[in-house]
Amino acid sequence: MNHRAFAGGLAACVTSWPRLARGQSPRQVRVGWLSTGRHPFIEAFRQELRDLGYVEGRNLLIEERYAEGQPERLPLLARELIGIKVDIVVASGGAAARAARGATKTLPMVCIAGDLLWMGLVTSLAHPGGNVTGFNTLSVDLAVKWLEFFKAAVPSLARVAVLFDPLPGRQRQQVETTAPRLGLKVVTLEARNRDDIDRAFERAARERVGGIVVVASPLFAEYKAQIVADAEKHRFPAMYEHRDFVEAGGLMSSGSDLRVVFGRAAIYVDKILKGARPADLPVEEPTKYELVINLKTAKALGLTIPLSVLARADQIIE
Repeated sequence: MNHRAFAGGLAACVTSWPRLARGQSPRQVRVGWLSTGRHPFIEAFRQELRDLGYVEGRNLLIEERYAEGQPERLPLLARELIGIKVDIVVASGGAAARAARGATKTLPMVCIAGDLLWMGLVTSLAHPGGNVTGFNTLSVDLAVKWLEFFKAAVPSLARVAVLFDPLPGRQRQQVETTAPRLGLKVVTLEARNRDDIDRAFERAARERVGGIVVVASPLFAEYKAQIVADAEKHRFPAMYEHRDFVEAGGLMSSGSDLRVVFGRAAIYVDKILKGARPADLPVEEPTKYELVINLKTAKALGLTIPLSVLARADQIIE
């Protein structure tokens, strides 16, 4: 496996300068964790904290809050974390990052989201300013790469469904701009909860699409198994944003290794707890991605992936 590292410094979305810093005696620190759905990458975050000397139940408590697929609950959950006096907040996903930033402008935050600058959460990538730093997980052209790789892998593709969560983002704009250039007609689907996902796939089947692109979303990461099963049920080739989907049986993915990203977030949390200011920790951006292809799934779908695409893959699952 080729881990795709992020360029720049380590970053994460946190809000306030914690009390563990500056030589005080060790104590139990409280980290707030906020996301739309149950998070598959929190274990990478936990493991890195363990490597840094934090032991849950001894000197660390992680307060997890999830909107359970209801993003409108995030502001309330963010205020709840502030109310129980966590030392720092880690927010995963754009909706969680906005909610956390809306709840406090003083508590430090490490945010992992598509584009923190585009969302107005930092004033610059090099010098974020304020109480937020973190990781951008989407490059400006990632959605373009999804479509290009997908079309190259499935040359007959003419009509493609694209599954979004309903939050605003640049991915939708990129898809709408890029698709016509590749000769693709886009069917736009939205899902904000588990039931919506099933309905979206049913609509894609009615629209007779030749494949589906599932864009980056914490909600979709939570329901990875369901999404992969829906694609298999309807016999849709599918492009995903992370290798976990492909390891679960999806066809292909292109994106950064989010296990590495969330491990890096733990390092930023440690730095802030020891006195660093989010304003001074640069936001990291992805510079490299991994292309992962599942040939077993391709065979089940009756697809022959061109050698030119296989040659660009970082990992092939057989």
